[in-house]
Amino acid sequence: MWRWLGWAVLAVALLYYPLGALVIQNVDDDPQFAASDVAPGESQAVATAAALVTREVDVNTWTPMQPFFMPSGLLDNMPNFQRGVMAALGRFGTELMDQLGRTRGSSQSDRDLEQARGFLNEQPNIWVWQPSVSMMPSATSAQKYRAGRDKLLAYNKRLASGQAVFERRADNLQALLDRMASDTGSDSAVIDQHIIEYAGDLFDVGCDDIFYFNKGRLYANYLLLRALGRDFESVIREKGLTNAWSAMVETFRIAAALQPWMVWNGYPDGLLIPNHLAAQGFYLLRARTQLREISNILLK
Repeated sequence: MWRWLGWAVLAVALLYYPLGALVIQNVDDDPQFAASDVAPGESQAVATAAALVTREVDVNTWTPMQPFFMPSGLLDNMPNFQRGVMAALGRFGTELMDQLGRTRGSSQSDRDLEQARGFLNEQPNIWVWQPSVSMMPSATSAQKYRAGRDKLLAYNKRLASGQAVFERRADNLQALLDRMASDTGSDSAVIDQHIIEYAGDLFDVGCDDIFYFNKGRLYANYLLLRALGRDFESVIREKGLTNAWSAMVETFRIAAALQPWMVWNGYPDGLLIPNHLAAQGFYLLRARTQLREISNILLK
């Protein structure tokens, strides 16, 4: 009986992890994703950010915080993708509080946006109990992101009723694009360093982590920029940027859509083994160039 019980436990363990991981695995890069039921007067970009949090935390499983004994502990690509998504949303939350959600730099920041910024920039890997942080149970990353989402929704409702500020000025948009360009340049630098150190290593287990983190940030920025194009439609049209803006958003879409069956870090000039980091890096730099070009025009 003990022998059969042991085999049964082993069989359950072998099925629990791989099948559970397959069920949970979902690198959701749907380019058609958008916020629904955005009320007149609300910001499309804020609604998109809130909807993206809901999708990744409540609809999908927030895998970066899952402990090793959960099936998602086997996953690699999805957690890094979600980290990238939240990195982009955290940046947007910061710029929303500092720039878009206030009249001028000397004016008071919006309370809801202050709290949203804090929650959205929390660490992505905090579970209920994490001894490295505290011996006591704590709020999880998912709970904090939900709280940030709720603050974004509260701000958007006040915005629609005329009780909050969303400054649709060219200088505010320019500042946001500059921050996105800096993040994009930083991501390309990480790729460059990794290729220098590990190109040609067929057993490189870190290249897919970088690739999917970048993919997540590119995807979230694609959705945010598409929504910002609606929020700032009059500014973009006034500056003659309609075609340039559409081209930039398309670059982010193409970059976010890259999803090879396996991520390879081959030699950049290799014959048989591709270098997917180099391919992604090309689109990162193209996107950064387009962000800078539009930013420069907005300054004029």
